[in-house]
Amino acid sequence: MLYYLYDNTFEGFLTAVFDIYFRKENPERIVNQTTDILLFTETHTIITDEEKASRVFLGLKKKISRSALNMLYLCFLSELPDIELILLRYIQKSLASDISIETNFADDDVLELSKIHKKVSREAERMRMFVRFQKTADGLFFAAMEPLYNVLPICADFFQDRYADQAWLIYDTRRQFGLYYDLKTVEIVRFEQTPDFLRNGKIKQEQQDESETAFQDLWKDYLSSITIRERKNLKLQRQFMPKRFWKYLVEKS
Repeated sequence: MLYYLYDNTFEGFLTAVFDIYFRKENPERIVNQTTDILLFTETHTIITDEEKASRVFLGLKKKISRSALNMLYLCFLSELPDIELILLRYIQKSLASDISIETNFADDDVLELSKIHKKVSREAERMRMFVRFQKTADGLFFAAMEPLYNVLPICADFFQDRYADQAWLIYDTRRQFGLYYDLKTVEIVRFEQTPDFLRNGKIKQEQQDESETAFQDLWKDYLSSITIRERKNLKLQRQFMPKRFWKYLVEKS
């Protein structure tokens, strides 16, 4: 049994693909380097190499469309079990075929990646819809979310464009990293120690801007005033706004 161990980055995965072709091997699994490995399992540790990753990426560009390349990346962000092997099989089939396999939904891997891509795209759209900022005393706008998939990186451009005139931090409580925008660039940030507000997504009142409580109250009053209680449909609400988002929404607190 052969396991490939990599650093859980997309560049690391592409490096693994390069090594698989170079070493002419077919690993049973491609997993994070922190994964517990069974005794007697043969392993190959991947050292992420930008040149190798670039060669694989350029090779794929010649065989599949830009939208298919984007699909591969979004599916990788799903973090689903053994997604790496599904992606590897798709890449192998694409490189070996003289015609595009992108719409060959009779192929199990093509069909599965299409379904995963839709799920990840839908989760990214929910992130863009349901993020609620809280203004801190020092003028930073903070929001926390817990997406099913690792979609925060692909939402960076949207938030930078939409909130270009304010400094903000959006934090993924599940993966414990955030996007920080300083009015110039967006950077990925991590914290050695995790304050309470990063874990629960709530800024304490003494840490809030003096206008924040008033704005939250106004928002709640507005939603309450437009709600027709006789037509309240919680099932429909959960369909469009899954309950797992509610704890981070001002209007649901």
